[in-house]
Amino acid sequence: MSVHDPRELPGPAAPEIAFAGRSNAGKSSAINTLAGRRRLAFVSKTPGRTQLINFFALGPRAFLVDLPGYGYAGVPGEVREHWKHLVGTYIAERASLAGVVIVMDSRHPLTPLDRTLIEWLRSAERPGHILLTKSDKLSKQAAQRTLGQVRRDLAAIWPGATVQLFSSLKREGVDEAASALSRLAAGKNKAPAKGE
Repeated sequence: MSVHDPRELPGPAAPEIAFAGRSNAGKSSAINTLAGRRRLAFVSKTPGRTQLINFFALGPRAFLVDLPGYGYAGVPGEVREHWKHLVGTYIAERASLAGVVIVMDSRHPLTPLDRTLIEWLRSAERPGHILLTKSDKLSKQAAQRTLGQVRRDLAAIWPGATVQLFSSLKREGVDEAASALSRLAAGKNKAPAKGE
């Protein structure tokens, strides 16, 4: 199902793992790769296309939730405000939200907007995992340097969050990501309490 307004959200049920990320970070491709489906999430050449919260059932045990992409400069101001309201309300209030996966282009991680989202998640005490996508576009050395730097930064701004390299094109990091999703759905990635 798809939701345009927080009042349309279904009643809380199975744990939800939400995917968020900047437009063109590779979020839809990552979702499709992890789900083993070609067109579960629509991959668009037009950034900022997804403007709804989309729910996908992962059997009876969990939901995968595709949040609208953010950070595309060409999106009108009212669309950006809608994103803040829709996603902000979902992150702050959703009882069945078990964790959030932030998808970042490994060549441009932890942008100011990524950091804003992380601050929301930390304030809401939400656990999470970061996929550094398109890692095939970096040399192995550069990818490892980026991974190390993001880990160090996360320790300061979102303690307890985990991070990995991921490539939809090469199908690299799929097993590691699946394990991270399982931990989140099971409530094993506990977010630090406020003030910790």
